[in-house]
Parts: sequence; structure tokens; C-alpha cells
Amino acid sequence: MKPLLSLSVPLLTLALAGCGEESDQLPVDGREFDGVSYSKPAPYSGRVIDGYLRNARVWLDLDGDGQYSKGPLEILLANGETYTLANGEPTAMTVAGGHFDLDISEFDVPSALGKDLDPRDYPLYALALPGKTLEETRNGEVAVARAYLMSASPGVTNVTPLTTLARYRAVVGSSISPGLGAVSSERFADLNGLNLLKDYVLASDDRAHAYARALARFMASQIPDDYNALLAEGGSDGTERFLSAESVQLLGISLVQNAAEVMQLVDAAASGGNYANVDPNALELPVVPIELSNPVLVTGVNVSAHSDRSSTLPARDLSPSAELMFDYSESGRLLSVSSQGCMEPSLPEVMRLVQADGYMAALNTQWLPAVSLSDQGQELYGQGGIHERIVFDWPNKRAYFDTVTQCHKATQGIEPDSTELGGSPEIVWSWADKSAVVEVVSGRADRVLSLVVENSPAEMGGGSQVSGYRIERGETVERSVIFKDAGAGDSCAPVGTDDEPVIPENAYVTRLFGATLSEGANEYDRVFEYDYRSYTKPEEPSVELVVQRLVKYPVQNSVVANLDRVDSVDGAFQWHLSYPALNQADVTAETVNYPQQAELKRAGATTVCGEPVQERNGVAFAQVTYAYKTLTEYLIEGLEDEVSD
Repeated sequence: MKPLLSLSVPLLTLALAGCGEESDQLPVDGREFDGVSYSKPAPYSGRVIDGYLRNARVWLDLDGDGQYSKGPLEILLANGETYTLANGEPTAMTVAGGHFDLDISEFDVPSALGKDLDPRDYPLYALALPGKTLEETRNGEVAVARAYLMSASPGVTNVTPLTTLARYRAVVGSSISPGLGAVSSERFADLNGLNLLKDYVLASDDRAHAYARALARFMASQIPDDYNALLAEGGSDGTERFLSAESVQLLGISLVQNAAEVMQLVDAAASGGNYANVDPNALELPVVPIELSNPVLVTGVNVSAHSDRSSTLPARDLSPSAELMFDYSESGRLLSVSSQGCMEPSLPEVMRLVQADGYMAALNTQWLPAVSLSDQGQELYGQGGIHERIVFDWPNKRAYFDTVTQCHKATQGIEPDSTELGGSPEIVWSWADKSAVVEVVSGRADRVLSLVVENSPAEMGGGSQVSGYRIERGETVERSVIFKDAGAGDSCAPVGTDDEPVIPENAYVTRLFGATLSEGANEYDRVFEYDYRSYTKPEEPSVELVVQRLVKYPVQNSVVANLDRVDSVDGAFQWHLSYPALNQADVTAETVNYPQQAELKRAGATTVCGEPVQERNGVAFAQVTYAYKTLTEYLIEGLEDEVSD
């Protein structure tokens, strides 16, 4: 699995200059050399370069969204006053030699209102238009085949693939260490002796030019097809808005993460250091799908399943026993789940992920809780480190569970192959399609299981929450969850009384789905409880939240019930999931069905339809707490270890 930022090679060492140190090639103000010079009055001039690009759209990004913004555009001045630019962000099309001149006459602010705007305070963006932007090459002008978006740090007036890399290295560094100060951009403008800001065409720097052309091709590969098609239309001039600010940032982060691999491919192709003859179109560049919607994803799950006060579970005041960490690609696809302490390898949960092709945002409830109640969990957690991991190989339709613990010996007969992760996996899951997953436990010929998906009520959201299934060993059904019908189940509205009126933003059970759970020859009638309705925030009447919250669901597991530290007679458990109130500011149409906490309890009576969800009483076999981040936040956090102060 590729690390989030492959910048460990000397080429991409970030620690070239310490904080506040000056580089021999980059003056501390970052402006007094080719590509960064500026002096008043207008226009604000520069160049757009892959080779020199003619007929590319360039603009100063005043509102920070990475897209051109038309006027009138309000700008907040440093003194708190608001100033309006009637014509919006200064923009122009480049001419021969990639030159551009931006009219910044509107930057002259009336003295009574505040200080003049300074173009050096804002980043430049440039957009190459497919079939319209022309690159000047040794063989004449060549039309750009596919759109790509470039940027440059504030004050830098050359806009190239390399300035884009420099800018987002600085953006990532500033995001991780906000106290970097005014020199942060300059710190990331030199890359092991390679000046990322200069006009490499004018300087006849074949190496920098080869890198830039390859990076441009990589950036073009990540532009959405719909955006590329829009820009290719006859009437398009590059002023169309398509990407969100988060999407633009994700494109930059992806460039930072993959630049090392792209540049290494260029180095390998430059036989004998002959970079002038490198053909970027002949390189097999990495294909990196990217999810530009910037989904919110579960990134951590904290498990408490240990009691210092009681030798058995359930108990109150549970203490931490495991932490799960989730690893994603730029596309938001789940790559692995690692655990400090014991996790519970769950065949039904693997099946849910398979149904979503690993894209967690497609699952209404992203990660259903499943915990190990092994008495080793708390001790392992206290030791630190990673003890178990699930790795997904989506292209080959495989997933692997690896452990160095004895956590699952009593419940699943699983023992570690090695004292270190990375050896032979203890469990291999495989699938040919989304209808069945096969589980094979290493060294156990009797532990070959097949999970077959059963139909679920359509109004449950299909597999996005819970699916029916059968787990078979040969011809024998070991366990199953079979919903009783494909209808809507019992449905009702929240019910209140004079003493307890309905509070719409609170949780209510409004949908019940009956199911039969089997374990061996035993069958049990159980109910899945949902809060299933729509809700409109009073302050946002145009936004309807579609509430499909799984609030309680049953689990039957007599093997776990027989553990010494588990006080359960019949193996009947129930998960209680809790969510934020619907009127909370951070509850959105995307996150409304993401649980915050869950508790594993003894199975209890089914809630009457329409009644409020019962409050958690703190007595549980296990408690789970979820943490979420946007994909952008997750990727930037993943770069932390690679960025040097």
C-alpha cells in the first residue's frame, strides 16, 4: 500500500531549510528574482508555463475557492470594512509566450474605506482549456488535449505545474503547523536544489521542464470528465464554475502525494540524465482516482470493553481496550483498518463493504460496531502499537486479516502466524461478485465459511445499513439474519403526550423491521429499530434531512456469551446506537445518519413504535465512540509525519 506522501526520497526532502533560514537560490522575500518580481502600478503581469501556454485562463483568487468569481465581489478588508469589486476577480487570457497582464485598477481602495488591495496577497490560478490552450513546443504550437488547473503562491507570478506543487506543499505545511509564519511559501519553493518558482523554459532547465510536463499530465488525469467536457465546448472560456473549494484543495493534495512517483518515473526515463528527450506521454503515470465531493468518513473508533471495578461484563465506567484507525485512498476508498488492541473480524461487515466497493460514504451507517470481548484487549491496548489489521485488495477482490494476538482463539480458533504483522494472514476473504463472500481461516480446513446475501426490505436502504444474510459451512447454515418480508415494516410518527410532547429533533423509533436470527438449529424472533422520517431545521427550511437512523439491532452469539468474563445466559445481545440531535449545527444531509456512540447491551424489550429512544444507562458489555473527518482533513493529517518543521 502506497504511503500517503512518498517524499522520503532525497528529491523531495522537505527539510531543506529550517524555519526562518534563507536559501542560496531563494531570497527571503521570494520576489526579487525571475518569476516573482512585482512593482506598482498596474497591470499585474506574469507567465503561464508548461511550455509557454497561449490562450489559458488566469485569475487572482481573491475569495480562496480556486475558481474564477465574477463581479460584483465583496472583499473583507483588514480593518473589517467591506469593499466591492464590480468586475470580480482580475482575469485575462494569456498571449504568446504565456504572458498575461491583469488589470488591478479596482485594487485602489478609497482612502476613507481602507488600504489598497495588494495582488501579492492572493494566489494566482491558471486553467488550460482542452483544444483551445496552445502549448509552445520546439515543433510549434500544440493544443492541450485535456484541461488542468495550476496555481502559484501569493506573490509568485509564474504559474506552472512546479509552482502548483510548491504552493500545495506550503498549504499542507501551514495546515499542519499554522505557526509557520510569512516565510512558509518560500520554505517549500526549493526542492533539493530545484527552484520550483522559476521560468524553466527561459532558463533551459530540461530537468524541471520534464518534471513539469509529466506533472501537468498527471493533474489533467484527475480533472473530472464532466468539467473537461464543459471546458471543451465552443462557448467555454474558462470562467465557468464547476469545482468546489474543497475539490480544488483535494487536487492539490493529490499532486503533493503523488509528485515523488511521477518525478521518479521521469528520472528513470531520462537515460544518462538526458531530460530533454523524455516524452511524458510515454510514461505510465500513476492512475489515482479522486473523490472531489470531499466526503465525511469515519477515521477512528474507540472501544471501551474493560472494567477496573468488575471482573465480568456488563459493567459501568468502562475503560479503553482498543482503538481502530481507518486508512483511505484519495478516492475515499477504504484501504485498511488497523487496531491497537483487539478488533473483531466480522464477515457480515466485510460483506457490507464489498457491496459498497469499499467506498464508505456510500454506506448510510459507515461502520457498524463489532468488538472483541477478549480479556487480552485492555492489556494489549496499554502496550501501544498496532496488533491487528484488515487490508483490502479491491482490484483482486480479496481482503486479509492479520493478527499478532490470541484474542480470537477462544471464539474463532484463530492463532497468529507470526509475532509481527505483515506475514501470512490469519483470515482471507474473497468474492466474485457482491452476492457472496467466502472466509477461509488459515490452517483450519473446517473454517471455510460462505456468506450469502439475502434480500432486505427496500425501505431499509438495502445493504447501505443492514442486509439479510446466511453464513454457511458446506451445506449447513451456521447463522443467519433473514428479514420476514420485503415490506416497510411497522411505521409510525413520533408519539407524544401532554406530559411529554414530541421534540422533533430528538430520537424516536418510527420504523420496526422484524427478522429471524438463527444460530445453529436455534431461531430467534428479533426486531431492528429505526428512526425513519424527514426533518427540516427551522433555520434552514430549504434543507430536508432524510433520517434513516438504525438505533437498535440484535446480535445472537452464544460463543461470546460463554467467555469467562461475559455474564450472558442465552447469548442475546443488542447494539444501541446514538446520534446527535437533528437541530445541531454540524448535522448535515450527508452526516445525519452517522452514529456518534454505540453500546453493546443485553437484549431487551422492543421499543413501542412512536416512542422516544431510551437513554443509555451506562451499563454495557462495550462502548464505542466514532470520529469523523472530511477526506481533505484526513489526507492533510496523513501528511503530518512527512512534513518537517
